[in-house]
Amino acid sequence: MRDEQRVRQLIAAACEAMANAHAPYSRFAVGAAVRLTDGSFVVGCNFENASYGLSLCAETVALAAVNARGRLADVEAVAVVGGAIDAEEQALVTPCGRCRQIMNEAEQMAGRTLSIYCSTPSGDRILDLRVADLLPYAFGPADLGIGPTTKS
Repeated sequence: MRDEQRVRQLIAAACEAMANAHAPYSRFAVGAAVRLTDGSFVVGCNFENASYGLSLCAETVALAAVNARGRLADVEAVAVVGGAIDAEEQALVTPCGRCRQIMNEAEQMAGRTLSIYCSTPSGDRILDLRVADLLPYAFGPADLGIGPTTKS
């Protein structure tokens, strides 16, 4: 399967997850999909809470679900889509700071550079990024001597 086709499938899975977002407060839905090394997907969507600070981002939900399956070392790529519910114009969203840090953790624990695709829900605009693009000079497991990789 071509890389472009694999990216489109990952974005489509994130869009499906976005449809399940619980976003009654912000009215901003986000979906995320994680591709594992075996080609399978694990998805997540944002889950807001009346106590705003307790809300969960889609990326964190998806990566926590991957970890709950014992598959954190198998993470290969993440797609993120989102936007205002019922908006005519489509947004190109990127992960928040907390999610960037969670992705850094996943990347270091997986021991491979992750592809991060930020896309409009239609897929007409896609950013192909790496964790280092999103979070330069990140602090993570390698700084504590943990994980399959160490920083030089």
